[in-house]
Amino acid sequence: MQRDSVRWGIIGCGDVAEVKSGPAFARAQGSVLLAVTRRDRAKADDFARRHAVPRVHATADDLIGDPDIDAVYIATPPDSHCELACRVAAAGKPCLVEKPMATSYADCQRMLQAFEAAAAPLWVAFYRRALPRFLMIQDLLREGTLGRVTGVTIDVREPLTTGPAARSWRFTRSIAGAGLFFDKGSHCVDLLDFLVGPVQYADGLAVNSGGTYEVEDVTVAIFRMAGDVLGTGSWNFNAGETSDTFLLTTERGTIRTSLFTDADVVVKEGASERLHAVRNPPHVHQPLVQSIVDELHGQGRCESTGVTGARASRVLDLCLRRGVTAVPEPLASRRG
Repeated sequence: MQRDSVRWGIIGCGDVAEVKSGPAFARAQGSVLLAVTRRDRAKADDFARRHAVPRVHATADDLIGDPDIDAVYIATPPDSHCELACRVAAAGKPCLVEKPMATSYADCQRMLQAFEAAAAPLWVAFYRRALPRFLMIQDLLREGTLGRVTGVTIDVREPLTTGPAARSWRFTRSIAGAGLFFDKGSHCVDLLDFLVGPVQYADGLAVNSGGTYEVEDVTVAIFRMAGDVLGTGSWNFNAGETSDTFLLTTERGTIRTSLFTDADVVVKEGASERLHAVRNPPHVHQPLVQSIVDELHGQGRCESTGVTGARASRVLDLCLRRGVTAVPEPLASRRG
């Protein structure tokens, strides 16, 4: 792409775009946020006014078809990701879609096929792949001083959601695809892929223990990653206390951090313990957005592609026993 700045349009300028992602498109170098759209036009106008966005489109198709828009970010609920992304592909434009990539692995495959046919890039907003904290962990693993990874433990616990919040789209299967395991667990699964290697086998069990909404609230899973690294995961959203732990066990120590809070990285080797205070940027999507903009300018590569996003969705389906095979088909011909 030869333009000085990549001109972005956002479909769905809601809560996730308010702080996490929206400002990132305007603040990344070589990037500008040109237009937004939302089903509620008054809220879209308000977002545009507060964030100095020049254009507000009435519909998603209007934004996608705007000749001045170079790339599109889809920040709507998951049930619309596949349809909207395929429209972006039909327009031949690059696309960043929120996580999870879609409500099913089958829809992810359709998205991949659409962008392959259009020869346009597709990325998924697993922004932890670009956050300094997880890049530091990746560097520690690559250095090899702690030896190879031999196990992974994920423990996420939160109190049960009740009241009006339990009636939001995040707890409606037809919109979200599943419960908070899809919303939060997708980040965890993607980090396994990023830091350890693609998940080669996964299985799990999920139940609705609280009964305040229709989707599961407790999920447990087992994983086997590349190199025969085994892992376990527990996501309990009906718990009496809060926990947020991502633990990598290595041959000579451990690396522990938080998944969803801005916490330190704790490295143990024998009797020694080191704390690394690596803080998140104000807009956590910005490093990922910058990597996409750099790639569009031919100066790098974003690590969170449609292929890696689809791998995460396949694992989510396996953990919920949704009838997909345990071993992915070869994706060597696909980017990612």
